[in-house]
Amino acid sequence: MESGFGPRIVWDSGWKVPGLEFLGTFQITETVTITWLIMIALIVFAILSTKKLEKIPKRRQLVLEILVGAVNNLTAQTMGEDKRNFAPYMGTILMFLAIANLSGLIGLRPPTADVNTTIGLALMTFTMIHVNGVRKKGIGKYLKGFTEPLIPMLPLNIIGELATPISLGFRLFGNIIGGLIIMNLIYSALAGLSSMLFGPSMIPIFQAGLPAVLHVYFDLFAGVLQSFIFTMLTMVYVSMAMD
Repeated sequence: MESGFGPRIVWDSGWKVPGLEFLGTFQITETVTITWLIMIALIVFAILSTKKLEKIPKRRQLVLEILVGAVNNLTAQTMGEDKRNFAPYMGTILMFLAIANLSGLIGLRPPTADVNTTIGLALMTFTMIHVNGVRKKGIGKYLKGFTEPLIPMLPLNIIGELATPISLGFRLFGNIIGGLIIMNLIYSALAGLSSMLFGPSMIPIFQAGLPAVLHVYFDLFAGVLQSFIFTMLTMVYVSMAMD
């Protein structure tokens, strides 16, 4: 069951939440399924890669330490040395987004091609921005910042803050779903071309060449780039709220 380019429903319970029947039945989509698979993979990787750590690192531990050091340095350079403690979260969100965006390379639908995922991540960033802003400055000083430079700017400042999760979520969603739609259209066009030239029973041989090159851009390059951009913007927004 699939609607347009939306995620397929892999399981429908047929059960409705009392009082919220208008929302439909409780369903599990491929977005949820693939997201859980990525989460399990990251947890297993974290457990296995941190077992039997040694003072003199071998190849596996050395690679891990280089990755951790790179994330720590990136966080410190972007947010400041005093905010290095944000590195574990930033590294986790970067790894999750990179794997999610690259999952299209193995034939899976990227979870980030679902607006629910990207908006959910953006709301996490939105929460971090304001919670850490209040924690650092205090509630009074933080709220006063919305009236700067002039009190009449209050409505615009509030709108600007509310626009942050929307822009973050839809930027990531738009880039990933755009690539997914383009690749689907290209596959359909090449399949039609193969059918027209060689007959409907022929294997769509034209799908073997050009799509591979485009996957490098839409899945590999754009996927990694969007992961980095989302993480960097998260760091910048949280840092600005605290300074």
